[in-house]
Amino acid sequence: MFSHIMLGSNDIARSKKFYDATLGVIGCKPAEPNDKGRLAYVHTGGRLIITRPLNGEPATAANGGTIGFAMNSAEQVNAWHKAGVENGGEAIENPPGIRHTSMGDLYLAYLRDPDGNKLCAMYKAA
Repeated sequence: MFSHIMLGSNDIARSKKFYDATLGVIGCKPAEPNDKGRLAYVHTGGRLIITRPLNGEPATAANGGTIGFAMNSAEQVNAWHKAGVENGGEAIENPPGIRHTSMGDLYLAYLRDPDGNKLCAMYKAA
């Protein structure tokens, strides 16, 4: 359904540090700014692009929005969360762990990136 997700950033270098670390956990290579200063992370056909807003206004986080990243294990969720906290992210909601949902048991962790975007790492537990 989705070709890409683009997030605004007020500080590309700060975002690079955060996303290189958190997305490195799932196998993404570090991004290098392109000629427009954007960062592009590519993994299993998906693209996450980080950019300064084109209108010149400050980047703001989506109110009510969450971007979820699929993980291969609870350990990978924990590593993602740890990398995020150590690289400028903020731990939010409950600590990483099992949540009993209508979709079954999910192992989840939540962070806000350095610009305030809400992110989730999810592993569908057996």
